[in-house]
Amino acid sequence: VDRDTPQDMATPTQDLPRAGGFPEIPYKRNLPYRGPSGIAIFAGAAAVMAYGFYQVIDGNQRRRRLKAEKVNARIALYPFLQAEEDRRLVRMQYQHKAAEKQIMSNVKGWDLNEKMYHTDRYVPPHKVLQLGDRI
Repeated sequence: VDRDTPQDMATPTQDLPRAGGFPEIPYKRNLPYRGPSGIAIFAGAAAVMAYGFYQVIDGNQRRRRLKAEKVNARIALYPFLQAEEDRRLVRMQYQHKAAEKQIMSNVKGWDLNEKMYHTDRYVPPHKVLQLGDRI
């Protein structure tokens, strides 16, 4: 059978949809949820920074209070520590005078109570450092 005859061309056959039509083709983009929006991320970052600043300020205030407490404790303890040091100095001066009295017992005219310095002011004893001493 020759298909190129004009008779076959006159009645063409066409594809038609089935009865009831074809099902709908899903052409919409189905993208998954990609996370929070930019505003939500910005708000979250601002909240984290605000909390961090709060912690820094609170830590600075706490450190300042502890430092003030330490200073006040040192101020309160200073008279007691000074009294201890004064007692140690009096004890040391008494021992030095006793040693000086024993050492200079053979020297005639030696006055034990003569001032070493030519002043009426109190001069605290100086510690003589030697090699190997720790400061």
